[in-house]
Amino acid sequence: MKRAGVWLLCACLVFVLAACSSSPSSSAGDQPGGGEPAKGEPVELVMYSWRPEDKDAYAVFIAEFERQHPGIKVKFKPFKSTEYNTILTNSLTSGTGPDIVQLRPYAGTRAMADAGYLLPLDDLKGLQEIPQSYLDAARGSDHKVYGVPLSINSAVIFYNKKLFADNGLQPPQTWDEFLQVCRALQQKGIIPIAQSGKAAYLLSLTHSVIGISAYGGNDFVDKLMKGEATFNDPAFLDSIKKMQELAPFFPPDFVGIDDNDAQALFYTGKAAMYINGSYRLETFEKHNPDMPLDVIPSLAKEKGGDTPIVNWVDGSYGIVKASKHPEEAKLFMEFLASKEFGQLFSDELNRVSPIPGVTPKHPLVQKMTQLSEASMVPYLMLVHFGEGTPTTKTTFEDSLQGMYINKLTVEQVAEATQASADKWFKPNK
Repeated sequence: MKRAGVWLLCACLVFVLAACSSSPSSSAGDQPGGGEPAKGEPVELVMYSWRPEDKDAYAVFIAEFERQHPGIKVKFKPFKSTEYNTILTNSLTSGTGPDIVQLRPYAGTRAMADAGYLLPLDDLKGLQEIPQSYLDAARGSDHKVYGVPLSINSAVIFYNKKLFADNGLQPPQTWDEFLQVCRALQQKGIIPIAQSGKAAYLLSLTHSVIGISAYGGNDFVDKLMKGEATFNDPAFLDSIKKMQELAPFFPPDFVGIDDNDAQALFYTGKAAMYINGSYRLETFEKHNPDMPLDVIPSLAKEKGGDTPIVNWVDGSYGIVKASKHPEEAKLFMEFLASKEFGQLFSDELNRVSPIPGVTPKHPLVQKMTQLSEASMVPYLMLVHFGEGTPTTKTTFEDSLQGMYINKLTVEQVAEATQASADKWFKPNK
């Protein structure tokens, strides 16, 4: 039975992006307690992450935690995002895993929890203050919570305000206006959209923003979840066609371009727009702090229509069940669930925190927070279709790549996506 769980975990984690030892013999591991460790040598907690770029910020977070808990040391070990799943899976299945792990959201966390690698955290101090919709990203199939949500990401269209102003352009509000802006930029010799297609997940992320201009917002999502709509519906087909229409406005041979190169096109001023997660704000300001940035949440179906912002929980942190220091690890989890950490996190990384009461200091993060409060939709493929082997999300992304290299038609992309969903997805009746 355990071996089956291991294989299930490996299969799920290989395909979940976008965006994981044996059980301890004592029952104490299942219910880690609070309280400080006994005096003596400090306890060391090892935590894994897929965000090497956040290392400096975590040094600040950990220093504050260690100041409050001098008997505990935290060792932050980040790995490349593309390598993280494999490294984590190997370490856990071999029994050499860390104490604290960054969890892929939704299906990724569910796979780890269901395989028995995590401790439930439902009784954690501060967890009940976090909105239930955010906690849903860290639940197992048993509906218990296994992680503390770390941040809220928004998929947006970043744009260079100076390039727009210099060329007499206004930020578009509808699909037609978006195409007009792209054509105008292209005529000026400016790449309209710095898009990378080498990592397929970037395509579904872009689609999450562009698709709204075809199928709208939560009404269509709700119909999908109830089984009243499918990926073969005309509205979803139109969203794929719109992705196809954008190809001429991406960099040449964009399917072979790495995302780092796409980012560079944007922050060096060679491209006017870039579609990705709000977490890229820090990257752009690091490389070109003087570039005037703004964001467009999405494109309305018609003039004056709704332009919701696309949101999702970007992972959480959980405690490995085999940890030798569950009590100390739980103290760190309580720190992560505190308003104090949420504010530190938002201030250091310019990200939206899921912790209530946190006020972002960065104007653009404030704007995205306000947009979220006004109207938001989920990152459809990640939040709702991240299961299956391969996942429906992966099937959709790979099919979009196939479309861009002229191997698949729009209709075939939709058919492949629906066929994948049919294998596992059960509508909410």
